[in-house]
Amino acid sequence: MSPRRRTPFELIFQQISQEGFPGIQARLGESEYDPRDRDQFLMVREVVSLLRELRPDEGLGEGIDQLAALVHHAYLFWAAGQLTVEVPQEGLPVLLGDHTGTDPAEAPPAYYLQVPERRVWAEVVPGQPPEPLDGCFVHLSAIASLRVLGVFGVHPEREGVSVVEASGPRVSGLAREDGSSLFEPVLAGGKAARLFSLISGEELLELGWRSRALAQELPAGAGPWRA
Repeated sequence: MSPRRRTPFELIFQQISQEGFPGIQARLGESEYDPRDRDQFLMVREVVSLLRELRPDEGLGEGIDQLAALVHHAYLFWAAGQLTVEVPQEGLPVLLGDHTGTDPAEAPPAYYLQVPERRVWAEVVPGQPPEPLDGCFVHLSAIASLRVLGVFGVHPEREGVSVVEASGPRVSGLAREDGSSLFEPVLAGGKAARLFSLISGEELLELGWRSRALAQELPAGAGPWRA
């Protein structure tokens, strides 16, 4: 059996969560802010300090929004018990195939969905080479819509990751304009290699909604769980 892949949370936030997240949690409790509300979350002094620590010296420009999203998702993942759903190789075609399932009534408030390595790809930056999806942080927002943060290009030797966020209610009747199936590969040779592609924020969001049925079966307590 191959060793379990470390999640982006473990690679980036393991020490930060031990040193900084309890203070953020305490401050959120004192302020009576809703942790799921990003605007309120970003008003917490300890969160602002953490963002400054994580920001590179040369700054991020518009990338500060992506960093804020990553920190917010990581915090909610930590607060919910660090629940991880690992989708096995044989389970990915089921998750991304024709789907008629309904959204479960109950699911964890936040979790990480980790997909098989180098099986799902997306053009994260227009005009740049596609990057592999490691997985998604998923949580319900304060207004009962879903927030999904796709994490791409994860590698232990790489400094940083690429992230894309999609949020909103589930889109009914979602379809591609060209008539191809959702998640069908757009990379050359993708079908033969049994790959999948994300071509829009709507597909990323749909992946998050589909994952809730798997997350509903998570056992109590922290730790990874294979779908």
